[in-house]
This record gives sequence, C-alpha cells and structure tokens, in this order.
Amino acid sequence: MTPLAQQLLDAQVRFHLAELAGDRLEETVRNLASDLFAAASGQQIADLVDVPTLHGIVERALRDVPASAGVGGIVEMATDLVYAGPPEPHSLGEVIDRERLEAVLDEVLALAPVLERALDKLVDSPLVATLATRFMGRVVAEVMATNQAIADKVPGLGGLVSFGTSAAAKVTGAAGKQFEGLISDTMGKGGTFAVRRLNKIVLETIQDPTTREAILQVWELASAEQVRGLEGRLEREDLDGLVDALHDLVISTAANEHMLGVGRLVVDAFVDRFGGYTPTELLDELEISRDDVVDDLVRLAPGVVDALRESGDLERIIRARLEPFYASDEVFGLTR
Repeated sequence: MTPLAQQLLDAQVRFHLAELAGDRLEETVRNLASDLFAAASGQQIADLVDVPTLHGIVERALRDVPASAGVGGIVEMATDLVYAGPPEPHSLGEVIDRERLEAVLDEVLALAPVLERALDKLVDSPLVATLATRFMGRVVAEVMATNQAIADKVPGLGGLVSFGTSAAAKVTGAAGKQFEGLISDTMGKGGTFAVRRLNKIVLETIQDPTTREAILQVWELASAEQVRGLEGRLEREDLDGLVDALHDLVISTAANEHMLGVGRLVVDAFVDRFGGYTPTELLDELEISRDDVVDDLVRLAPGVVDALRESGDLERIIRARLEPFYASDEVFGLTR
C-alpha cells in the first residue's frame, strides 16, 4: 500500500468512526434503516428469498438449536423463573381475562364429537380396556361400600344390603378383583363394554350444562389465588427431571425426518401466503410500525457501538473492511 493510500484509509476510518459517535450515531442508524426499508418496499418477499435455502436453514435449526448449549441455558433459566415465581405477587384473574376464558371453554366443550372419535380408538387397546375394567369395578365396589355404610345405620336394612353386596361380590369382589378376573384375561366383549361405558360417562359429563358452570366456579376460586412459584410445592430435583425429559423429547422430535418435512411445509406455506408482500407490507400486515422498528434500532445501537468502540473492535472491523480496497492494484496505480 502506498503512503497516500494509507493516508486515505486512515481518513476514511476516522470518517466512519465519527459517523458512529455521539449525535451522528442516531442519525446514521435512522438513515440507514430508512434507506433499507425504502429499498425493500419495492421488492416482494418471494423475490428476496430462495425457498430451498430457507428449507436448509429451517432444517439446520430444527436439528441443532434445540440441543444447543444456548437453548439448554434458556431452559434452565425458565425453570428457575417458574420455580421462584413472579417477583411481584398478583392473582391469576389479573392476567387472564374471564370473558376470553369463557370463549375458549365454549370452543373446547364444543369439541365433544372430536373427543368421542378419539375415545373410540381406545377400544382397540387391551391395556386401556384392562384399566377401564378395573376402574369400573372399583367404582362399583366403592358405591356398594358406601351404600352398606349408610344401610348399617338403619335397623334391619344393613343385613339386607349386606346380603346383596355379598352376592354382587362374586362378580366385583372387594375391590373389583373377581370382576377383573372374569373378563381381564381375554378382555373381548367385557373389556370393550367397559371402555365404551367409561367413554359414554366422560362424554355425557362434558356435554352436561352443569359442567361449564362447574369449571367456571373452579376458575373463580383459582383466579383469586396468588400466582406463586413451585418452590415449596415441588422438589427442585423433580422439576429438573421433568424439564430435562421434556427437553430431550423436543430434541429427538424436532430432528425427526417427519418434523423436518413439516418445517419445509411451513416455509412453503409462508412463501405461498406472504410471498407477494413486500417486507414493509408484511410489517403493516403484522401491525408492526416501521417507525417503531427504526426507533428500537436507534435505542439499541448506542450500547452495541459504544461497547465495540471501547474494546477497539469497531475500528478494527471498519479498517478490515476498507483496507483491501486501498491495498488493491487499482488504488496502487492511482496513488503511486
């Protein structure tokens, strides 16, 4: 590099450093952001992005990000916050709007037909049939025991109920064991009946108008409670074990080839839906003000730039970007 080229390089580095200092920094960032928005306003998103490249970015993110140390740190931080609870006490009702909750509840209860179809699939599971059989048997046994306890208080009635209970016990047993023994070995129609009957009870309970009011009454009680962390309610080791298991599940699921395919579908759907928008039009569609974005960049820039300036990295970065030009043969020919 010639002495003149070195002088020109030093002058330009000083110029850019001055542009990124004091009052000039805000104006520089604001003008740069505004110029970028203005330039992007004439380009559609579909013309600015390459779909196969986006596929690769999404796939790499699904494979690498969930298992990264950074995400692990975020998970640990979130666990700490959940365990400690909010810094300022407040009730759940202050956070969640009652009317919005009612609207969600109505939509969930309206999904009873979908739930019915899902429950019907449980009939095919022998283990679910066994569980349903045991559950039904124990409910029957509990009802019998309760009736017996009440009947014992009425002279002459206790013996009669005891006789009926004894006869029924041949089927149900003290805790439903005989009932299970009759049908749980082969299940067949007995197990299927138990599952279908249990499904019917669940669906009828959901569709009962009283269910909605009962849920809302529970919400009224819960909404008045102060939102607190899990400390004192759950051991930290147990919480860590649950969080780690869920994190491992996310890691293995996200990297699955089928999930990678879903990621590609999401990219394709996004481009199909918003590819005709310009970046500024998309911001408007998302109700994000361009002025707010620029203001945010202006507020963030001083902290970043000042830190780079104090460390000496800002000048090093600018000089490294400009020096190859001043050391080029073309500049050498002009300044020798």
